[in-house]
Amino acid sequence: MSTKQKGFTLIELIVVIVILGILAATALPRFVNLGGEARSAAVDGIAGGLRGAVNLAQAKYLAVGSSAATTVDFNGTNVTVAAGTGFPTGDAGGIGTAAQLEGVTAAYGATSTFIPSGGNTTNCVATYVAATGAVAAVKGGC
Repeated sequence: MSTKQKGFTLIELIVVIVILGILAATALPRFVNLGGEARSAAVDGIAGGLRGAVNLAQAKYLAVGSSAATTVDFNGTNVTVAAGTGFPTGDAGGIGTAAQLEGVTAAYGATSTFIPSGGNTTNCVATYVAATGAVAAVKGGC
């Protein structure tokens, strides 16, 4: 008397599941790239820190009441500001001292750029314009 086998044995099912698990573990990182999202979030964080520093420096400048002042005191640390507006200057003594950002590459100038570690130097930066106090997060190619 012969019996016909119907279905798969338990061992065959386990082997197939293990093979599918190995394939999923090697293919999943190729489809899920969280690096760009992390760099984008880092740029947003840098921009938020810069906005806070600009607002705090300008508030301290206005609280002093002298429109000719060129520095404000951040608990013993002097931040260089523009007379008349109170915006931090676009150098290390101005916005660099006010923001005190770590792990960031800064290029100071009339428009200062702040690049997160491992970020794209042109399309994934936070910028600060010293003349207007404007802060922007540029996230075109994070």
